[in-house]
Amino acid sequence: MIRINSEIALENILVKDTESLYELMKEVYPLAYNYFWEDGGKWYINSQYSEENIRKELVQVNAEYFFVIFKGERVGNFRIIWDEPLPDFSERLKSVKLHRIYLHSKTQGNGIGKSLLTWLENKAIKKQYELIWLDAMDEKPQAFNFYKKQGYQYHSHCFLPFDLLHDKYRKMSQLYKKLN
Repeated sequence: MIRINSEIALENILVKDTESLYELMKEVYPLAYNYFWEDGGKWYINSQYSEENIRKELVQVNAEYFFVIFKGERVGNFRIIWDEPLPDFSERLKSVKLHRIYLHSKTQGNGIGKSLLTWLENKAIKKQYELIWLDAMDEKPQAFNFYKKQGYQYHSHCFLPFDLLHDKYRKMSQLYKKLN
């Protein structure tokens, strides 16, 4: 368990936790994204949080995968990938990708996201990383603006190819922050 502060912690996700993670994300993901999908997000949850996919993500050597704990309760997940370069970035910088951060909507406004980003930035600086980057859905302006307030800048965007994703919600931007 990694203590972020008195209320927030990170708990390593292990192979034995695949079912717990799947069940948590069946609750967390649709609250934020169900209207993006023709099926309410079921395909996304079933593909990204299947036991097979989680096992594959857990064995990735340069990745760390955590449950986010708030006041003793699992409220989301947080996954980072070290040495993952930002595609088509003009500078060659030692980079880490914030691959996933999903938090239960009931926890919004408690500073969890900001605390996690600060923790990641501090850890990256200690490991001599120079850049953090992530993907953000353009049609989630609250999240997009949150990252901008934390100092992240727009780099590029892509359009997600998932069949069940409504066309309006396909645009995803890559944001980055250079570290001192």
